[in-house]
Amino acid sequence: MKVRRKPVHYIEWINLDVRREYKAALFDFDGTFSLIREGWQPIMYSYFTEVLGEASPKEPIASIAALVREFVDHLTGKQTIYQCIRLAEEVEKRGVKPRDPFVYKEEYNRRLLQHIAHRVQALHSGEAKPADYLVPGSVELLEELRSRGLTLYLASGTDHPYVEEEAAALGISSFFNGGIFGAVRDYKNFSKEQVIRDLILPKIPSGESLLGFGDGFVEIENVKSVGGVAVGVASNEKQRGGSQHFSGHSLSDTN
Repeated sequence: MKVRRKPVHYIEWINLDVRREYKAALFDFDGTFSLIREGWQPIMYSYFTEVLGEASPKEPIASIAALVREFVDHLTGKQTIYQCIRLAEEVEKRGVKPRDPFVYKEEYNRRLLQHIAHRVQALHSGEAKPADYLVPGSVELLEELRSRGLTLYLASGTDHPYVEEEAAALGISSFFNGGIFGAVRDYKNFSKEQVIRDLILPKIPSGESLLGFGDGFVEIENVKSVGGVAVGVASNEKQRGGSQHFSGHSLSDTN
């Protein structure tokens, strides 16, 4: 007989002011819903460490790796180009002329896409199911929020065409009746903060009516800065289980 393991739930209340009339919800994509890009951090760490190691061959590789991890993690949630801009700055600090940040981004994307190509292909072919690459409970959450009448927005630091393609492959595109927004080459004219300010706030009574979900500090800060309630997701992407932290309260769900 197959025994089903009961999910374990843990709630840590940090801010009790979460019972509100929510009108809209803003979501990050990678790590919040999608696990298609699971493993992106080691790829970026490795590539950036390689670049800086070539720029400064006498510098201890362990020190370079620690620096890379620090700034990559700090900029998580922003558009990828910002991490590449920081890489270029670090190269220049070492007395070497850096390449254009977009060149670094293109090479990073090439390595990442090579790593995840089989996942996207498997979803398109039906060999894999969307649930295989979704954070558990994602669809149920989206269904619940839509049933309550909220307008849902998706905003990601990943390039817009990839976000659209991967959201469609996961079967969740239709939930985002407010729109799907990803990074564009003109990076100064796109940010999650701009999505909130220009597209969401004009349509809701106030920032207190906004609910936000994400696994990076950027979207959490952006939502909190306008008075909304932010939900920080901290899931184990490899095992498709882990903890989800709410800025209003935190929820841990082991699957």
